[in-house]
Amino acid sequence: MLLADPDDPRRTGEPVTGTFRTVSRRRRDGVRFLWSGDLAGQGWGINPDLGGYRIYDAMGRLDPDFFLCSGDNIYADGPIAATQALPGGGTWRNVTTEEKAKVAETLAEYRGNFRYNLLDANLRAFNARVPSVIQWDDHEVRNNWYPGEVIATTDTRYTEKSVDVLAARARRAFGEYFPIPTLRPGAAEGRVYRVLRQGPLLDVFVLDMRTYRNANSPDDQTTDPQGILGREQLEWLKRELARSRAVWKVIAADMPIGLVVPDATEGRPNFEAVAQGDPGAPLGRELQIAELLRFVKHRRITGTLWLTADVHHTSAQHYQPSRAAFTDFEPFWEFVSGPLNAGAFPASPLDGTFGPERVFVKAPTASNVSPAGGYQFFGEVDIDGDSGELTVRLREQDGSVLFSRTLQPGRVGQ
Repeated sequence: MLLADPDDPRRTGEPVTGTFRTVSRRRRDGVRFLWSGDLAGQGWGINPDLGGYRIYDAMGRLDPDFFLCSGDNIYADGPIAATQALPGGGTWRNVTTEEKAKVAETLAEYRGNFRYNLLDANLRAFNARVPSVIQWDDHEVRNNWYPGEVIATTDTRYTEKSVDVLAARARRAFGEYFPIPTLRPGAAEGRVYRVLRQGPLLDVFVLDMRTYRNANSPDDQTTDPQGILGREQLEWLKRELARSRAVWKVIAADMPIGLVVPDATEGRPNFEAVAQGDPGAPLGRELQIAELLRFVKHRRITGTLWLTADVHHTSAQHYQPSRAAFTDFEPFWEFVSGPLNAGAFPASPLDGTFGPERVFVKAPTASNVSPAGGYQFFGEVDIDGDSGELTVRLREQDGSVLFSRTLQPGRVGQ
């Protein structure tokens, strides 16, 4: 195929060759896919001394049916310098570009962030073989952003202070580099959230926990109709889950449910994800998740599984009503994996509202450990066509398996 300039289709590049595997309608073929997120964060970019984004080579060797990126495909707010000091001594060296020399504000700068990652040969080879399911989170625009946010005057990195203006530019660039049908020019809905049906074994529900959220806050309100999804997206998700006839229903969330993710961007003790650290009855954004979990239970929807990234470590959480303050739901699993090539961080604390138990975790004890120090992760989901069993494997950068769990179809409480 030919790649064309979005502003002048007469300008095209060299032909590009690639292959991909289409969705099989035969159950016996099974389904196998990978997921992760968080690429080129905290100033750790393409390092030619280390072979670039090596994790994509390991993922490509597994020959998955598709790859799910759980968000933070770029770090538009994270400039990449030519060098960066490594803890304990030594220097990290980056490939650099003009657009990555500052925070992204213009459409051209957002486009340049997406082009930066395509300079990596491992990523290009992976893209030429494996189709991707893409969602976005905050760093496609700016750290911890929410609709209506105005950047503080003290943040002199930005001349454009309206996050809504930045988000519109970022969304356009995102849609150009990831041609999601609902984001194409002229599309009726212009949305990121959608369901992808992968044959009789799997439906993937791709969420957008960024565009429709309320403002980050202490998140302790007792009513919260907007929440993190917005009412329209929540009702869509409930309808599509109820309609699904797939054995497994993967909910691709760009943020975790029971892990506490603080937001200190505005200098106040706000929270960025769903949980706020209060282990009691649901408050704030938890109210919307409680409504969804209750719906899944009472509609007897089986086979739900939550996958996410965002927190820059890997872990497995099992949610159980007998451990929870809110009990009107069926047990479920949430698996976290990432980053792909970014700083790694310590494990996030758990919030007891939905009764999570951390069954496995691998995370550094220090903050912002470089990819040279390890702690880069991706996950694998393998659904057997004959038995319908689903196996999750959490893997390191080189592909080695850290943790594995097999779940049975149609069974609750596992």
